[in-house]
Amino acid sequence: MGLLDSVLGALNNNAGNASGAPADPKAALIQAVLSMLANNNNQSGGSGALAGLGGLGGLLGTLQNAGLGQIVDSWIGTGQNQPVSGDQVSQALGDDQLSGLAQATGIPQGDIAGHLAQILPGLVDHLTPGGQVPESVGGNLGSEIGNLLGGFLGGKSA
Repeated sequence: MGLLDSVLGALNNNAGNASGAPADPKAALIQAVLSMLANNNNQSGGSGALAGLGGLGGLLGTLQNAGLGQIVDSWIGTGQNQPVSGDQVSQALGDDQLSGLAQATGIPQGDIAGHLAQILPGLVDHLTPGGQVPESVGGNLGSEIGNLLGGFLGGKSA
């Protein structure tokens, strides 16, 4: 999980900059995705760029329904994570979701899917310890995301 660790470190290091936004675009994207997962909204119109997906389970279901089931299963499982391409992520999420993330992060829409392709395998792997998807955000997933966000956004003292 070297890429994920480096991005998380960048998020934590940039949390206190003058604008309040992480300088690393991948860090901003992780922050937006984690916020979406923490919200766990099952209905469209909720807050966050990906709120209509329904949290972690909804995101994984969307990717699986787009034909990425074996790839997603590798992220959840305890073995090596299979890669996903930006084109695959783009086709699975669609323009509306990518546009929402672009607006939320300030990253050009054409770059979002490529960044997600690099981030999602490690992020999902980290959020599914022991190869299990938490049943709800109210349980361990909510605590895990809260801990991750707290650490990213300055919850750790320097």
